[in-house]
Amino acid sequence: MWESNAKDICPLRSLVVESASFAYVSTELHALAEAKNYYRWVIRQFAPFIGKRVIEVGAGIGTFAGSLLNHVAVSELVLVEPSANLLPLLQRRFAKDPRVKIVPGYFQPIAIPPGIDSIVLVNVLEHIAEDQAFLEDARAALIPGGTLLLLVPALPWLFGSLDQAFGHYRRYTKTALANKLHVVGFDIIHLAYVNLLGIAGWFLTGKVFGRTTLKSGYVRWYDRWVIPWLSRLEGRWEPPCGQSLIVIARKCDPAEGASSEDRKGPHAGEQTHTVLRRR
Repeated sequence: MWESNAKDICPLRSLVVESASFAYVSTELHALAEAKNYYRWVIRQFAPFIGKRVIEVGAGIGTFAGSLLNHVAVSELVLVEPSANLLPLLQRRFAKDPRVKIVPGYFQPIAIPPGIDSIVLVNVLEHIAEDQAFLEDARAALIPGGTLLLLVPALPWLFGSLDQAFGHYRRYTKTALANKLHVVGFDIIHLAYVNLLGIAGWFLTGKVFGRTTLKSGYVRWYDRWVIPWLSRLEGRWEPPCGQSLIVIARKCDPAEGASSEDRKGPHAGEQTHTVLRRR
């Protein structure tokens, strides 16, 4: 089994190299690596809409990518990761998988190979300062009819010490996220709250106790004893709210949906720069 070790340094296999400008120093990625059932739940919802050529933006230590490769028949997976200290871990984990290519640095359409079917972000969009500018770039990188698959934190009132420690700029509402996607030219296929019971844990941890990290033991317990039956329940009944939002959107034809003027938004005509905030 692969285990992360920050001392391991390997040559990077990459498509386009752009220097990563910061090192990731928080601890939640290793705690969330325990959430195997949770990630499988997300992948089950994503799988019918994931194409053969996929990009994951903000791949971290490769937890979601590893699960994706095990459960979805992708032919190429491009992992984009700006954190210099995480890149060797990704390279070590996927060095023997010819389907995986690693792009150090930030997501830029010009650095992405053509013909991308799907772009995936799992708990990443909230780290991007100019999220609507990023969505414009994501749309530009996709083939016509390509899909954007997102998992983001929900409910702005739940923003607390955990969000601050993890470098989140925001938590989302359904309406706000749907509007951002519509303006840049995406059709919403699926938009739903998930993980209703996770609200209580996040509220207590980040709003009541003011903690700044997740404990692996708690994540492992919740993933083992709660997620299996909660995922089945929410598969039959969409909760009225949840800790996260899951979104599946399709790049629509320019002749469909919003007009080009409606889609321009505040970033039209400007060079966009994706900025991630992680601590």
